[in-house]
Amino acid sequence: MEFELWWLLALPITFGLGWLASRLDLRQWRRESELKRDAPLSYFRGLNFLLSEQQDKAIDAFIEAVTADPNTVDLHFALGNLFRRRGEYERAVRVHQNLLARGDLPSAERQRAQIALAQDFFKAGLLDRAESVYTALATSPYQSEALAALLQIHERTKEWPRAIDIAGQLERLGAGSYGRQIAHYWCEVALQCQQSHDLTGALDALDKAVRVHPQAVRPWQLRAGIAQQQGDAAQALEHLRHIAQIQPDFTALAALDMARLFRETGQAQAGRDWLLAKLQDYPAIDLLDAVLQLEADASERYHLALTYLQTHKSLLAARRVLDQTSTALSPEPARLALAQALDGALKNRQRYRCAACGFEARNYTWHCPACQGWETYPPRRTEELQLLTV
Repeated sequence: MEFELWWLLALPITFGLGWLASRLDLRQWRRESELKRDAPLSYFRGLNFLLSEQQDKAIDAFIEAVTADPNTVDLHFALGNLFRRRGEYERAVRVHQNLLARGDLPSAERQRAQIALAQDFFKAGLLDRAESVYTALATSPYQSEALAALLQIHERTKEWPRAIDIAGQLERLGAGSYGRQIAHYWCEVALQCQQSHDLTGALDALDKAVRVHPQAVRPWQLRAGIAQQQGDAAQALEHLRHIAQIQPDFTALAALDMARLFRETGQAQAGRDWLLAKLQDYPAIDLLDAVLQLEADASERYHLALTYLQTHKSLLAARRVLDQTSTALSPEPARLALAQALDGALKNRQRYRCAACGFEARNYTWHCPACQGWETYPPRRTEELQLLTV
């Protein structure tokens, strides 16, 4: 009898506990369902804000989505990328580091988070940290991207031998031709050797530059500088004349130095004729200036400048004609006024323009400071380029 009474008491209690547990499970399930339902809605709101170019609202929506469902990896990547695009690199780093801290993150997603973290470090200017992460990814599926980033880092830190090695790896991977870039890296090595008074090392580096890119102009320009440093004007002149053979359009860059060397070696008249022939084939204001420097006759200088102006109607050419105009043809006050007017008009036009990004520099440079491209500046000033395209 006592046994039956125990069962009668146990049945309602067991039923009540089961009912209570089911209610708790139902509430938990509803709560999780609501969270999972809220996360996609926030995610799609964020995407909508992105498409509408409302980044602030998109970030708020993605933060809400990540809070609702911390396990959604793609939301973390979207949020981190948004922070990076806005320049909030510290927040982007935290997002991607939180992802990497998860022990259940698949290998592919871990590597994806590493490459994103490396991009955060790179954009933030933390090059040593970026280099460490990219180096770890150099044997991953992100190998090409990691090596390309490492190449940029070594360029910025001026670690040219390492840049040469990385560029060679990229070329072997089929990522493109890096011969021109590698030649410039060897030129940078040569400049470093010159600064430490190691002319033998500099010449060896320039030999390697020519071997890797036979059409390179810069090694011959630097060789000419070393020859002048050693007092061999004739050899320096030969190096500069070689530029006209391999890339005639770049003769203008060396023209003024060549005029001076022609004079130093006693070849002023021959140099004048040689440069004039180049001027007719590859017109450029620097070549005209070089010819004028070697022309002894004043009336002939005026005729040369006027002829150039008639065929290349530019303010630069007009200024050269004015420089050669005698006071008999134009009184000094008039010449001075014209000169001032032309100089004012030319103030922002005597520049070199990068063909890759359009950045303008007052002096010719082999490495664009804006887009980091190598040899992207044509050897003519902006006004001459505009004249050629008309």
